[in-house]
Amino acid sequence: MRLWNKSKVKIKNLPLEPFFELSHDFLCIAGYNGYFKKVNPAFQSLLGYSHKELLSRPISEFIYQEDKETTAKFRESLLKNIPLLNFENRYSTKEGEIVWLSWTSVAIPGEKLVYAIAKNITHLKMIDQERNLLLTELTKINSDLKQITYTNSHNLRSPVSNLLSIFELLDTAKIKDKETLDLLELFRLSAESLKDTLNDYVDTLIARDRQNVSVTNISLKESLDVTQQSISSLIRNAQATFHIDFSELEEVSFNKNYLESIFLNLITNSIKYARPDLQPRITISSKKENGCSQIIYNDNGLGFDMQKVKDKIFGLHQKFHNHIDSKGIGLYLVYNHIRSLGGNIHVESAPNKGTTFVISLRP
Repeated sequence: MRLWNKSKVKIKNLPLEPFFELSHDFLCIAGYNGYFKKVNPAFQSLLGYSHKELLSRPISEFIYQEDKETTAKFRESLLKNIPLLNFENRYSTKEGEIVWLSWTSVAIPGEKLVYAIAKNITHLKMIDQERNLLLTELTKINSDLKQITYTNSHNLRSPVSNLLSIFELLDTAKIKDKETLDLLELFRLSAESLKDTLNDYVDTLIARDRQNVSVTNISLKESLDVTQQSISSLIRNAQATFHIDFSELEEVSFNKNYLESIFLNLITNSIKYARPDLQPRITISSKKENGCSQIIYNDNGLGFDMQKVKDKIFGLHQKFHNHIDSKGIGLYLVYNHIRSLGGNIHVESAPNKGTTFVISLRP
């Protein structure tokens, strides 16, 4: 027992300065007045400012202009003793470069100090941006190619059908020249062959679409469990709570990957656009309404002003909050997943009152 006590005292008395000075992560201590009290060498090296420069100017001066308002809101919550976990914002270096930082910060009210550690995630943001741009471009290209294919097939079938109609109107009994009759018959057979080829081509395209987007009976709970597991650390760090009720409708007929993507985008949006003063609270239920399967998703986040966003809410690259990580892709994907399989989605929301999505799936 004495050895244990002695060990504790020894550890307690270990100097922490080397840890602060040698860490490759970015460590800092800030006052409630908005100034740095101490920064480690790694942080100085990242931003390119001297220790004196960093301590003599308000922290807000180092934050990227577009992120200042959002950072200020979350800082207010931090000073109310709400820890800041994995908060992302951008800083401007002395050379004018932009760096992305992910912060974990804790306030100590008795000392009027904030202890924070940050990681440089600039490279991850660049990868994520490239991925989103590629996803957007591929989605658009795929949609355009499908539209072109179906349009061209339709446009070609129409004149071919008209050509066959002309052959039916011809009175070949009045034509006595055998060579002419043989030539007309060859034209007719070629037109019929072209029509059959176009029909087969369109049927093949439709069959491939159905094969790529298979629809089966899916357990709502299992799909949600898979999604929650994939972002478990995000949910845990945000301290999000879930209230689930699938008792009235346990299964839906839908595409498994699409459903998991819908849950993923809605949940991550609820966490991303949570109110600074509230922990995310997500309620998901299901029911049968007029023979239609419905999923009702609700959160207590920032919400939307529906008079302003109107029908833009599901548009590509549409943004309705000043969140620094918003790409305007999530709800676009949700909408297209649902609509591509004949479903519909309805939104009810108000600023700071949360949002409710009612997803109706085709019977």
